Amino acid sequence: MPPGNPGRLAPSLAALVLLSAAVLPAVLEVASPAPFDAIGSSGPVPDRAVPPHTTAVRADLRAVGTAPTVDIRRTGAPANRITLVLLGDGYTEDQQELFRRQADLAWHALMDIEPFRSYQGFFNIRRVEVVSPVSGIAETENHSRKPNTPLGMHFWCEGTARLLCADESATARYAGEGEGPQYLIALANSTEYGGAGGTGVTTLAGGSPDAGRIIQHEIGHTVGDLGDEYDSAPDDSDYPNLAAVNAEEMSRTHVKWWHWLGAQSPDGGGTVGAYRSTNGVYRPTADSVMRTLGGTYNLPSREAIIEQLYRRVSPMDPPVPAAGAVSGRPRLQVRPVALAGPRQLRVDWRVDGVPVEPQTPDRTWLDTDTLALAPGRSVNVSATVRDTTDWVRDEAFRDQRMTKTVTWTLKG
Repeated sequence: MPPGNPGRLAPSLAALVLLSAAVLPAVLEVASPAPFDAIGSSGPVPDRAVPPHTTAVRADLRAVGTAPTVDIRRTGAPANRITLVLLGDGYTEDQQELFRRQADLAWHALMDIEPFRSYQGFFNIRRVEVVSPVSGIAETENHSRKPNTPLGMHFWCEGTARLLCADESATARYAGEGEGPQYLIALANSTEYGGAGGTGVTTLAGGSPDAGRIIQHEIGHTVGDLGDEYDSAPDDSDYPNLAAVNAEEMSRTHVKWWHWLGAQSPDGGGTVGAYRSTNGVYRPTADSVMRTLGGTYNLPSREAIIEQLYRRVSPMDPPVPAAGAVSGRPRLQVRPVALAGPRQLRVDWRVDGVPVEPQTPDRTWLDTDTLALAPGRSVNVSATVRDTTDWVRDEAFRDQRMTKTVTWTLKG
């Protein structure tokens, strides 16, 4: 979704990059202003196309845009999952194993941070093994040289040293069209420090020692539509984790993260409030991964990410049998999208509006043979799948997007 109101094009940052990795924990640096987008190649905002960052690389090299594709993790049908598509640039045929290792480290790092850890079942992971005729990409010391790499990745994008960009149209061609939403993640064969997020392609240097922490930050822009919380970021409050008003005004007017004020921060470092950065914009907590690499997402950011996931993924895969009229006494089954950990989506069953208890501990199926139906009488059996996480406090959104009910009609 675009920042601010849906359908409104708001100028902000195309991608937000990082200062030298020599300072740990690293603080983030800002790129030059450009359209900020939070969708992948098949996202739901067709009126906000982001142009490719570069078209200087030889067009004929990328004209076909095909490469071996491997599904390395599949949690469900792509139509109801978000597919993370990992592509490499500057990896020769002999370096494909290096790309595979670096790609695995990247997506594992992403799934190590909440809320992605708990909601990893919402993602399929695919790897596209793009073979480059040359090793490496255009780095800082040779940024005037443009190697003939398939994705055209290079540092010094838009005049910013650590901003790592790719030809988005070429990357999309290699990724291909998916059955459902996709986010494209391009890894450069480089050990240099940098990356980008929030546009059609999230980028990082696959060989950087900080690659895992970089993707945790950059994907916050891309998936959660989050803004940067560090002091040197632009004074743009048009993101769910940034505000132009203090806590008192939030509480009085019920704007931004007012419903989180006073909650304990996930990192144990204080409570959610309104912390003023030197650029004049307020952030929810003293620190977070959107401010300092290696941190955690604060509660308003977690909620924003989860809500974006549910804008793309239904809490339930198609039931068995399909909803509607059914004959006989079938076993009715729902298929909630699985969470990682002990908490799962809640399932409640009703017969003509009256709650009934299913036969299994996970509550995912109901044996209709146990229902006493009078001959010739029809009943409606419904199952409701609901995400009850306390990481979301927007109950209207929970009712609209995080809850789904299916109904079957049985005749006695």
